[in-house]
Amino acid sequence: MPASNGMEGATSTCFSDADPNLRHLPKIADKIQYRQLEGRPFFSFEYFPPKTEQGVSNLYQRVERMTAAEPLFCDVTWGAGGSTSDLTLSLSGNIQKYLGVDVMMHLTCTNMPSGNVLEGLEGAKALGIRNILALRGDPPAGKEWTKCEDGFEHGTDLVRFIRANYGDYFGICVAGYPEGHPAGFLDGKMSFEDEMKHLKDKVDAGADFIITQMFYDVDCYLKFVRSCREQGITIPILPGILPIQNYMGFKRMTGFCKTKVPQAILDAIEQIKDNDVAVKQFGVRLGVDMCRRILKSGLSPGIHFYTLNLEKSAMAIIDQLDLIPQTESIRSLPWRPATVDKRRNENVRPIFWANRPKSYLDRTSTWDEYPNGRWGDNRSPAYGDLREYHLLGGGGWCSAAHRKDAAARYGELNDFEDVVDVFTRFQKGELKRLPWSETEELASETLVISAPLVWLNKNGLLTINSQPRVNAAPSSDVTVGWGSPGGYVYQKAYVEFFAKPQIVDALFEAAKDIPSLTIYAAKVKNDELRTNAKTKTTCAVTWGVFPDREIVQPTVVDPQSFKAWKSEAFAVWENVWADLYPKDSPSRKVLKELHDTLYLVNVVDNDYVGGDIFAVFKTVLASPTHASLFA
Repeated sequence: MPASNGMEGATSTCFSDADPNLRHLPKIADKIQYRQLEGRPFFSFEYFPPKTEQGVSNLYQRVERMTAAEPLFCDVTWGAGGSTSDLTLSLSGNIQKYLGVDVMMHLTCTNMPSGNVLEGLEGAKALGIRNILALRGDPPAGKEWTKCEDGFEHGTDLVRFIRANYGDYFGICVAGYPEGHPAGFLDGKMSFEDEMKHLKDKVDAGADFIITQMFYDVDCYLKFVRSCREQGITIPILPGILPIQNYMGFKRMTGFCKTKVPQAILDAIEQIKDNDVAVKQFGVRLGVDMCRRILKSGLSPGIHFYTLNLEKSAMAIIDQLDLIPQTESIRSLPWRPATVDKRRNENVRPIFWANRPKSYLDRTSTWDEYPNGRWGDNRSPAYGDLREYHLLGGGGWCSAAHRKDAAARYGELNDFEDVVDVFTRFQKGELKRLPWSETEELASETLVISAPLVWLNKNGLLTINSQPRVNAAPSSDVTVGWGSPGGYVYQKAYVEFFAKPQIVDALFEAAKDIPSLTIYAAKVKNDELRTNAKTKTTCAVTWGVFPDREIVQPTVVDPQSFKAWKSEAFAVWENVWADLYPKDSPSRKVLKELHDTLYLVNVVDNDYVGGDIFAVFKTVLASPTHASLFA
């Protein structure tokens, strides 16, 4: 494959035409149909609102890890009688906005007059949520179900209400009960045929697909789907799978839902009920067996997991089902695309926010349109004011516990060498996170250049962002690949770091002998950029070549955006890291001094075929100026 020239001025077709993870389709039913046509099974996750601030913070991190596996969607539950409505809206909106996955928000109508239901739907619409799971719902604890004034009697009424008020804006899912509804057939209040009629009514009222109540009898689910087909219900029916996590939880959930459990499963779990590890392992094996039978039947295009906000069992089942490619990339772009409607076609971003994407999403949330195809040399982007943005906070922590944990990780800082040690430990994988990172893992491509990055940090060049050079790697490459199959991807080597002035002086001097290098440097109190670039224009540092498409260039270095970024990057020293320590402490003093004196530098090596971005630093660190660096 010959080298590409990057074509910085090229435009690309709409990103949505080729997103392998279907973010261009806001309706879950459309995503399901697409996967059915591909013959590619999918999975999805359900979460519920935690009761504590710490629980909410932990859930966001868990959802972020799990959605990296590219579920088709996730859903968030709604408490009985609307008891968690505000938190459900908040969770759903933040996941939709920041985590790049489409959310289906539950909405129940028990004890909810139509005005309250309308308020919930308006809230969902305002947050960019396009999918609703319409349920009658359970009454609040200790109360009987009764239709409230100006309320709804059946889930069918809620489906009709949504369609009457919003047309096709929302995709609508409804619940199915393979064993009968706990308050219907199972209690002898209606026949199974009556329940099937109610389900058919919900479908005829406008439901797009069905998710079933949890079950452990696969034969019962398969019979249910076939019965639905006989009744003329043709929409997808996803099985709801609840992995067994522990014995008491299993007994509690199956008792509450009146779930029929095959005797063989009851006998097996009784024998190991006092061994939590064995029960969890059994739950994974059972889940794998159930899902394999369901997928093999051809009656469901995917699996929906009731996670109970837990991660390991569901992910273990998915892994054993081979639903996540282990040797091929599943990334749509080098960065995770957004699922807010007006950003669905966005496919270009500055590289500076690579490790702080939620901050970028927040600071650009008011833009009327987003770059698609190219950034544009004449663009003058208006970034929102710096603030402690919502969800994970300015440095990735939003609770007192997280702040305490972060301070303990970094330890007391008495001098520059202590700070160097923190950065070095992070690059070695000995520290989970830097204040400039929103996630707890180094990017896989960073490991490719791990050794020289550790070397730079040990020598006082404090790196916060980087990428290796790549020349025509297959788009399926598990480390650096992205985009549709059959393409090739390219990268210019990039490294961004904080450094003392004498290092920056030496760097600019050494770069005179390496014309492929472009350098930008800035200090906190100076808006002027120091650079060796002949013209301050936007430069693509990542691009891809795909069949039947124009060049896609999703990552750029833009001088104007670097000015906005450098303000944020310097603010992290004081407003995030230093803020972890008591006032007047030595740690705060050290961090304040670095904030005031260091440069923020980015270096691009435009020779992506045979360049070595680290060669210039060998010259810099061999110079006499380096000897006084730790003085």
